Amino acid sequence: MNKKVLTLCIIHDHPKVLLGMKKRGFGAGFSKEKQGLGSGIWNGFGGKVEEGESVEDGAKREVFEEAHLKAIDMEKMGTIDFEFLGDSQKLEVHIFKVSSFEGEPAESDEMKPQWFHVNDIPYSKMWPDDKYWLPLFLEGKKFRGKFVFMGQDNIIEHKLELV
Repeated sequence: MNKKVLTLCIIHDHPKVLLGMKKRGFGAGFSKEKQGLGSGIWNGFGGKVEEGESVEDGAKREVFEEAHLKAIDMEKMGTIDFEFLGDSQKLEVHIFKVSSFEGEPAESDEMKPQWFHVNDIPYSKMWPDDKYWLPLFLEGKKFRGKFVFMGQDNIIEHKLELV
């Protein structure tokens, strides 16, 4: 099984979080009943780490490309391994909290950013694993996890622990 290293950044300016509506790429063709009127799902900002790039540098680059923000204070909060039945590629996702940044969020060709109050996070229009780990993230807890999916919206196995 080969592994792909990815990043995911949640911009957290308490009591708000900045999420992006996924417009293209992985997650854009999510199950239609979850999407509502959007073209994708709400997610943090991130993507694959390029060859020769550190995980942190990849995370900062993705935030800039997808939301036009320069991440200043960034803290690693967790790592989650994802497997999708029938797919030989395993995803290792490094999750970061961005607590300060420069710039104003702006739409890119991949993401449309929007602020949400922490009490109004649209979990029903996000990846189904988010409801498990995002509350820990918002409480400032660090974690490690694994999720196994059948398709894109059916979790068949999961493990999440504090570190």
